[in-house]
Amino acid sequence: MLHDTILSAIGNTPLVRIPFPSQGRIYAKLEYLNPSGSVKDRSAYYMIKEAERTGKLKPGGTIIEASSGNQGIAVAMIGAALGYKVIITVFEKISDEKYKTLKAYGAEVVKCPATEFVEDPRSYHSQAVAIQKNTPNSHMLNQYYNPANPAAHYTLLGPEIWKQTEGKITHYFAAAGTCGTLCGVGKYLKEQNPNIKILAVDAANSFRATKGHPKPYKMEGIGIDFDNGLLDYNLVDEFLEVTDEQGFGMLKPLASQYGFLAGLSSGAVAYATQEYAKKHMGPQDIGIMIFGDSGRAYLSKAFAVETVNDFAQKDPVAVAVQRVARRIEL
Repeated sequence: MLHDTILSAIGNTPLVRIPFPSQGRIYAKLEYLNPSGSVKDRSAYYMIKEAERTGKLKPGGTIIEASSGNQGIAVAMIGAALGYKVIITVFEKISDEKYKTLKAYGAEVVKCPATEFVEDPRSYHSQAVAIQKNTPNSHMLNQYYNPANPAAHYTLLGPEIWKQTEGKITHYFAAAGTCGTLCGVGKYLKEQNPNIKILAVDAANSFRATKGHPKPYKMEGIGIDFDNGLLDYNLVDEFLEVTDEQGFGMLKPLASQYGFLAGLSSGAVAYATQEYAKKHMGPQDIGIMIFGDSGRAYLSKAFAVETVNDFAQKDPVAVAVQRVARRIEL
């Protein structure tokens, strides 16, 4: 297929079977094959187009977002393609890979300290809000609170999965972070067939999983740590909780045994799916799990260590960073 712009290449990612031990069939939706490398291409593009449609973002304007991860990278790529100036506020300890990727797309990157609370005026979220208020003709996407986030996946990703499986999908597995991918797709699938199981993969130490007593964890792009209004509990059939050890432990087998170089949240989703499928899926079942980004963004962290403890020693600020990241976005 020929594409006139990089943006028309967003979506239509393949479903690839992974032979996990299960009577059912398990497929990974390879969202890391989107142009900027993650599922966030879909939601970032949709949010930008919605902001244009409603007049919040005008020609020659500036897009602002707080993100030390895939959302920021997607916004930087799309902004470059559409001719917008892009400002991304990030943690001061952002990985070298991610920082260089943002700069390569031409984004202005503002480094902020890793504060404990989102409300701290020094936090990267507060800094993004302040920059937006002081920048004429600008708009902050704010994915955690933007209803266009789940709407993007309801409109684009949900129908794509339904069509690719010819309506035969029985189980949907996705990481719960902003909950846009989880609930946008989940809503669409439930409307097509209310018997489809929606399985939310959460960090075992998250605020929700610990019933209000969260503990530090090191996985990125996953974890329900505050109520942002995008999580619809009525859509979720079951929450599957994954520890750091379990999520990290799946990354090397996925790559060396199955050929999937997946990111941290994908490792968690793969572990949860594999364990669930052993016990609960039958011969007629088809499970789809979202691989949200690639392991290439984590080569110097997750793939360069043998254990989660090694990761903590390699990155001593990980706990502080994660405490804030879980409450905003990675």
